Amino acid sequence: MNTPIVTSRAPITLIGGGAADVSDVHAARALAPRIVAADGGARLALAAGITPEAVIGDFDSLDSESRARLPATALHHSDDQNSTDFDKAMQAIRAPVVLGVGFMGLRVDHQLAAFSTLWRFADRPCVLLGAHEVVTLAPPRIEVATAPGDVVSLFPLGPVRGRSEGLTWPIDGLTLEPSGRIGTSNRATGRLALMVDAPGLLLILPRARLGALMSALSVSAPDPARWPVRA
Repeated sequence: MNTPIVTSRAPITLIGGGAADVSDVHAARALAPRIVAADGGARLALAAGITPEAVIGDFDSLDSESRARLPATALHHSDDQNSTDFDKAMQAIRAPVVLGVGFMGLRVDHQLAAFSTLWRFADRPCVLLGAHEVVTLAPPRIEVATAPGDVVSLFPLGPVRGRSEGLTWPIDGLTLEPSGRIGTSNRATGRLALMVDAPGLLLILPRARLGALMSALSVSAPDPARWPVRA
């Protein structure tokens, strides 16, 4: 699936089948009004009174009742069993930022797979909305309007070095890696600035910072930094 199915100059909300409810959909839609669903995520979109403009996946979790309520032109089936529905959707969307709803919670394996997808599509900024936190893969550099005392967690998916401003415990000169030093449970002292040398660092912020994070990742931000497309 190399040809994009949905292209947008504005952020897109992508709904999955994980832990989320109608209020999450409406919160996301306020920031990313166009709605796409990954497979069974269409059920939540419909429950929120929204017909997604595209539903992408292998349809193994899309129930027949929900499918009957969707226009045939919105259904984009892929039976690739080597990728998740989140993978399939990210591959098919071109947008400045994707806001993922329903990709956290419920099953740990699904959540870990979602984090892997963030890494695999490092060149395509995506924020995952959770019950209490928001998660993204840190771009080469980012500034986010955090408040003193905010919990800021950094979790490396591979070896990463970087610099920081606005953290109680700066990461300057440190190598973060899954089997060594990680950066969870740090605290913001004010506005956060983060610079990293490789794609592979999860940035986890309080859910209250969703708007600030989306703004920081948006193309409307000055000189937005992006990782190159993976070979």
